[in-house]
Amino acid sequence: MGQKAIRENTLFYGDNLTVMQEYIADESVDLIYLDPPFNSNRNYNVLYKDESGLDSTAQVVAFEDTWHWNLEYTENEFQVLVRHGDELGQLLQTLVNIIGRNQMTAYLVMMSSRLLELHRILKPTGSLYLHCDPTASHYLKIVLDMIFEAKHFRNEIVWCYTGGGRPANDFAKKHDIILRYNKSNKIVFNADSIRVEYNSDMSKRTSPKSWGSHKGSDKIYQPNPKGKIPEDWWIMSPVNSQAKERLGYPTQKPLTLLERIIKASSNEGDVVMDPFCGCGTTIHAAQSLGRTWIGIDITYLAISLIKNRLHGAYEIKAGKDYDLIGEPTTMQGAEYLAQQDRYQFQWWALGLLPARPYGAKGKSKRGKKGKDTGIDGIMTFSEGKGKDKQIIVQVKSGKVSSRDIRDLNGTVDREPHAVMGIFVTLQPATHDMKLEAMAIGQYHWQAFDRYYPKMQILTIEQLLHGEVVKRPGVLTTMKQAEREIISEAMQDELL
Repeated sequence: MGQKAIRENTLFYGDNLTVMQEYIADESVDLIYLDPPFNSNRNYNVLYKDESGLDSTAQVVAFEDTWHWNLEYTENEFQVLVRHGDELGQLLQTLVNIIGRNQMTAYLVMMSSRLLELHRILKPTGSLYLHCDPTASHYLKIVLDMIFEAKHFRNEIVWCYTGGGRPANDFAKKHDIILRYNKSNKIVFNADSIRVEYNSDMSKRTSPKSWGSHKGSDKIYQPNPKGKIPEDWWIMSPVNSQAKERLGYPTQKPLTLLERIIKASSNEGDVVMDPFCGCGTTIHAAQSLGRTWIGIDITYLAISLIKNRLHGAYEIKAGKDYDLIGEPTTMQGAEYLAQQDRYQFQWWALGLLPARPYGAKGKSKRGKKGKDTGIDGIMTFSEGKGKDKQIIVQVKSGKVSSRDIRDLNGTVDREPHAVMGIFVTLQPATHDMKLEAMAIGQYHWQAFDRYYPKMQILTIEQLLHGEVVKRPGVLTTMKQAEREIISEAMQDELL
């Protein structure tokens, strides 16, 4: 199919099954982590509302965590798998015969097709970590046994955590399952990279005899000075509401979890892949640990979040520092996307800046829906001494006028940390809109005594041609700010 080994960091927008079939070569990936929807019968759209503040019936949700059996797609995939005549096809046929064509079997058909592709692209020395919850882990383990062979099952890792939401009639459900499989017995496992401290009572054993001896010998157990290899149950805090790394994505996993997996089962320069990459935690961890990464997701919300996350953490941009495949690159493509779904268009447009998508916070204490905030995205920068300022972004795909600029300026004035506004439009900006934006004036960046337009209008066509926001920068430290100012000063001096 023209596939070749990907050696550069690459982010794909699209169906991961199609992307793997068309782009990813056989045995070219060292480590696969996937956190697919769990079939928990939930729609993760709570962060994003329509302009009235109500759930939108036309909205494409962040992702739908419910799978439905349909004749056009699921039945066709099922028949293809059954026709192969192997053990996996027999398993799926048996499950359908027993429990019927329903959400669970639709989910297993979807996962089976993708796990077959993941097995194909995984290197013989590679590892696969499948993150799931107890609602589907037992079914998925049988499917994985069919594809990877039961003898290549390595661990059922239990990620334990705490948090709110305690049921009155059940034990609190506070763990996820991570199934670890390999393709052969020759694997990468860097034990020394993930060692942890021994338990406090074991650290108090100072006498060699207190550790005991090997059975039938005089050899004494001795603790490794680097610590112990973790057990197959990991106690790690989830991404709570106060965590600095929190992005607002409903199923975001902590960086510490992915860092342990990547350190254990890959080396620097290896290729790490996440086919359901969501808000990009796997990509973030792989970038920081010096791995080549491949990420795939089917929503522009995820792609936009990842682009903003990478730019904020590492100052890297799509098209320059990593490849981005599957997004519109022309006005024709942008217009088509806007016609198909304005929410996907909105998230894609935010990714061009890049800006972090922003949405309503959900229901009030009385259960009523919140009002539209007038904010589609946010960019941040530092004013120094820990003071962060915000740039409010609005995206429009329909008709626009000078009233839109006045409304955005009102939103900027209303928000306590906002100092600038960016209006992104698919349609050309009118002369009155430009005059309105100019009349609003400039923002004074006091930290470095520089001035920027307080209100800026950028068309999609301008962004596709490389136009950028005139802003202090998405800065997290003063050293980054100093680097930017020094660079600008050098350019001014040369001019």
